[in-house]
Amino acid sequence: MSEYFQEKRRTHLIYWVTGLMLKGAGWAAAFVIGTALVLGVLYGVSLLLPPESKEAPSPYGALELPLTTRIA
Repeated sequence: MSEYFQEKRRTHLIYWVTGLMLKGAGWAAAFVIGTALVLGVLYGVSLLLPPESKEAPSPYGALELPLTTRIA
């Protein structure tokens, strides 16, 4: 009966590799879910802000000014 439960080397290697792949997939899923939660919280906070806070002038206004040259 003990021969039935013994794993061969190949079977053990397959289980080990599969376990590592599942562990990596779990870490990737946790990262994606964590990023989605952070973005969701930021979106929720933005809904609480007044609409006037979204009408600020562009911080790149100085870059959008026309180029003027002065010839003396």
